[in-house]
Amino acid sequence: MTADDHLPGPVAVLANPTAGRGRHRALLPQLLERLAAGGRPVRLLPVSSPAEAEAVCRAAVADGAGALVAVGGDGTVHRALQAVAGTDVPFGPIPAGTGNDFALDVGFPADPLAAAAVIAEAVRDGRSRQVDLARMVGVDGAERWYGAVLAAGFDAIVNERANRMRWPRGPSRYELAILVELARMRPRRYTLRLDGVPQDMDAVLVAVGNCPTYGGGMRICPDADPTDGLLDVVVAGPVDRRTLVRVKPRIYEGTHVRHPMVYSFRARTVELAAEGITSYADGERSLELPVTISAVPGALRLLR
Repeated sequence: MTADDHLPGPVAVLANPTAGRGRHRALLPQLLERLAAGGRPVRLLPVSSPAEAEAVCRAAVADGAGALVAVGGDGTVHRALQAVAGTDVPFGPIPAGTGNDFALDVGFPADPLAAAAVIAEAVRDGRSRQVDLARMVGVDGAERWYGAVLAAGFDAIVNERANRMRWPRGPSRYELAILVELARMRPRRYTLRLDGVPQDMDAVLVAVGNCPTYGGGMRICPDADPTDGLLDVVVAGPVDRRTLVRVKPRIYEGTHVRHPMVYSFRARTVELAAEGITSYADGERSLELPVTISAVPGALRLLR
């Protein structure tokens, strides 16, 4: 697969200086220099807030960018994907965030400079390869794309709680949100339709994966493959909080799916409904349930 039709335009770069708590901020000049070795002009997109990032990426693509590169974590990648999904503009993620699940799952090096070198080489050679994305649509017609995993259970509820909290700051806020929601945890009734086949169940955790990992390396959907045209659905049934706490560490190895109360499915289209749940895609707040999620084969061209 070649990217020659887009390489005449500049390589647009979305950079999140606060990604990974800013630990890679000083690397940005080196990353831009490394990208320039691809032989195309490199344009750093002007972004002053995360809310602007998506619009700026869309504008860059509309203005003829030959490629789009995202420097940051899964949240930065998620915003960039909204601009390039379903287009022939190639994309490269440089993992520089707290969680870099999508970039690592699709084969980019964990080291940002090494990832930039891979992208530059692909630009220079006019090379890209296609991978799948997931497209979700809400009842009001709102559409979002994601690359890694959609969370629509306990993890999404914890994220929603943490985002509402003003204290404490930093990682301890998320830890406190976990404790609060564990105390309140109860199974919820989910209505799923997998390629049109109904599958209703009580559950505490539901994930729909295009890729295996979320949350910084947790293999929630361990068998998900972003090139197979399918979504992997993992559901933890009506377990109690003690069982959830005991099983959750196993997610890092992907062995949680062996638990008798964890169920795995695979489908091209997943309809998912439950009351009072706001989903989180690639770790970002997304659409309220119900949603319809579809695997879209070859929706993204990666600079690899």
